Formats: sequence, structure tokens, C-alpha cells
Amino acid sequence: MKENHNKILPVILSGGSGTRLWPLSRELYPKQLLPLVDEKTMLQNTIIRLDGIVDLGPPLVVCNESHRFMVAEQLRLINIQPSAVVLEPVGRNTAPAVAIAALQAMKGGADPVLLVLPADHVIKELVAFHNTVEEGARLANDGSLITFGIVPDKPETGYGYIKKGRQIKIKAGVKAEAKAKSENKKNKKALIAAFKVDRFEEKPDLANAKKFISSGEYLWNSGMFMFRASVYLEELRRFAPDILSACRKTLKGSVRDLDFTRLDEKAFAGCRSDSIDYAVMEKTGSAVVIPLDAGWNDIGSWSALWEVLEKDENGNAVAGDVIIRDVSNSFIYAGSRLVAAIGVKDHIIIETADAVLVADKDETQKVKNIVAHLKSQKRGEALLHRRVNRPWGAYESIDSSDRFQVKRITVNPGACLSLQKHHHRAEHWIVVKGTARITKGNEVITITENESTYIPLGTRHRLENPGKIPLELIEVQSGSYLGEDDIERFDDRYGRKGSSK
Repeated sequence: MKENHNKILPVILSGGSGTRLWPLSRELYPKQLLPLVDEKTMLQNTIIRLDGIVDLGPPLVVCNESHRFMVAEQLRLINIQPSAVVLEPVGRNTAPAVAIAALQAMKGGADPVLLVLPADHVIKELVAFHNTVEEGARLANDGSLITFGIVPDKPETGYGYIKKGRQIKIKAGVKAEAKAKSENKKNKKALIAAFKVDRFEEKPDLANAKKFISSGEYLWNSGMFMFRASVYLEELRRFAPDILSACRKTLKGSVRDLDFTRLDEKAFAGCRSDSIDYAVMEKTGSAVVIPLDAGWNDIGSWSALWEVLEKDENGNAVAGDVIIRDVSNSFIYAGSRLVAAIGVKDHIIIETADAVLVADKDETQKVKNIVAHLKSQKRGEALLHRRVNRPWGAYESIDSSDRFQVKRITVNPGACLSLQKHHHRAEHWIVVKGTARITKGNEVITITENESTYIPLGTRHRLENPGKIPLELIEVQSGSYLGEDDIERFDDRYGRKGSSK
């Protein structure tokens, strides 16, 4: 088999909402942007673990439009310059997202091997992961559409399954073996197996999951893929031509917005929503599955996160200010205050500034039902934390009632909010740290610690931090309507439209 000389382009899918990890994960601050396992976020770790794979190009990230500044900042913090950050105006599942990435990647005549990775997985054994990816690239370069199937260690009803077909044997590459030795890892010079895909199975009930495991013929469906861009687009043309047509139209209408590629909203909204599995992999004759045994977990629930965290002698994982007595096999997270637990077992207790979740560890898949209820009641706890990140800094709600709201605002050095006005509220600003330059109508003033100013209703205004330390101030809003959509922008360095400062 010939060696792969095409660049591998990582395509990082970061568009999910992570509802099953509420209340820590919110729609506008989802799990892939959170540091759940260590000090790095899930997105950052997804990219960091690629380091060392041969022939690797800079990643292409597909994310929700509302997450764009958080994604950009997290990439900057790990010194990653992406090949592109593509903004989805609406979610349309993985088949269209990867089609957009493939079309983007082929601009200029290139035809890279795409390594498609969700941004919210944990993979502990990097050598095994790297070896498998590098061998997958060799098969992908020859026209196969690769999916990585996780070697199961228990019957699991929360995953789809892939049944293995005829085996294809491929020998571990020389570079992968040398890397394993250099990292002092045990290296058996084993054959890496690949199999034609026999069929995909939906998430089974427990009885069928046990049958799948005992047969030895099934792998968990990881949602990770590898194929040449042109091969994927050709199979999409054969089996889902409407999706390909809509994606071509979408990308043709896309525009550059700062460092982002903003997709044509109308064209993309008209695209059918479908997964890669349904649109292509279940229909193509070129699907190949490679088993991956590398300490994988998709962190799809609080119980899944508990599995990968370090635990004490009683099986407890804790984070934050937590006191426990006679507690076992539980995960307790304190985000903003002391949490004490006595005499519980097999529980998940998650505390944030505005919500507390208490659940049996075996029932955590149902957390998404709580989120659905919150959305049906139009409650903000489904969307945002009290602390809301913005490209210029952050704000945090402190108190509110019918006609007033108090916020703590932090503006990064050199940053500024948009030039704006409000139609239904006035604002009082008190600086508690740093220096503020304030545009108020035709006047520009500078105020420092323990000084304040007043922004009358309907007045054009802008807040800037000209200093070298973060600016912190207290904002008191008063008026008949205090919603974040009461904002009219006249100028914004971040290219934003609509609500939220």
C-alpha cells in the first residue's frame, strides 16, 4: 500500500449545545468550551492531542456563530492559527457541516485528507490514537471513507454501534512505531486491523447491547471520520445531492468577517439537516471501520464525566469548595459556594451561581429533558450563565427586579464596547478598578476608581478601557424594559449586529 503524501486537515466540529451537562453547559456556553477534565477546554484538548501526527495541517473549525469569539480566544490561548473558522448561522447536523469544510478545503485545487473530530471527546492514550489516525490516512488516501469504531468495554445503550465486516489488515507504519519507542511506550509492533462496514445499528436497548458485546463483532460509533475531501463530496453527490447543492450555494454566498467565514444564512437554513452516517456512510460501498482502543469517552453525560475524573478511595470525584461525609461513587461540583453532602451514593450534584442539579448517576441522560422544559418556559438558565463572555470581556448579573438590574462589567485592556443606545433604559456606571473612557453623546470623558457617570435613556454611548489592567465597573440599569435586545448599534469593531452589548 502506498504511503500517504497528502496533508491531513483536521476538521473540528464545535457546534453542539451540550444539554446533557446542564447546568454547567449552556446553549451559549456549551461543554466543548468548558475545562471539564483539566485546565484546558474540551476544544483546546481536541486540537492539542493532534500534535505529533505526521503531515498535519492547521485545523479548520466549524462552530456556532454565537460562539465565535470564545472559539477564537481559546485557539489564541494555545497558539493555534486555524486554516479557517466557519460560522454556522443554524445547526444542520454533521453532513452539511463537513460538506462546507470539504468545499472550503478544496479551494485552490487542494484535496486533503479530512480528519473529522467532534470537539468534546476525551482520548487518553495518544500513541494509540496517533497510530490509528496515521494508518487511517493511508486507507483514506486510497479512496476509503473511514470511521473509527471504539472497542467497547461494556454494553452501552447511549451509543450507536457498527458491525464489522470483512477484515483488511494494515501494518503499523514505520513512523508510528518510531514515535512509540521515542515516547517509551510499550510497542508490540502489532497489526492494526481495519474492516469493511457491514452495517450501522441505532442505539440499542440493554438486551441487544449485551448481544452486540458478547458477539465481538460490534464497535461503538464514535462520530469520528477520515476521508479525502473529493471522495466525501462525490459520495454526497451520489446519495444526498440536495445537501451538496445547498452547501455549494451557501459557501458561494459566504463572506469574510474579521477572521471568520460567515456562511450565507438563508442558503444554509434551506439545507436539509442530516448526519454523515445517514447521508453517506450507511449507503456507500467504501465505508471502512478501524477499531480504536485509546481511552475514549464522549462525555455525553455527567456519569460519563465521572468515569474519566480522578476519584478518592470511595469513588468520589469533587471540584470546588466541597465537604463530604459518608458519600460514595458520586460527583459533586461547587461552582460558586460551599456544597456539603452527607450519606449519599451514586449521585451527581452540580452547583452554579443560578442553578443546582441533583440526580441519580444512572439517570443523567434525562438532564436534557430539564433543559427542554426550561426552554419551553423561556427561562434564561437554559441559555446563559450569570457570567456572560463577550469579545471585549464579560458581564455578570448581580441583582434584578421589574425595573432595575445590577451587573458587574469587566472590560479587557484595549477593548471597547460598541457605540450604541437603548430605547427603554438608562444606565449608571461606577468604576471600581481601572480607567474608563466614555463616549456620551458628543462628549468624551475619562473616569477612574470611585468615580461614576450617568447615561440617559436614548443617548449614544460607548465604553472603552484605555489602560493596561482590566477595567471593572458596576452598572445599574433602570427603565421599563431591561432585555438584552434593547440595543441599537452604530459602530462595532467586532462586526456584531443585534443584542448583547
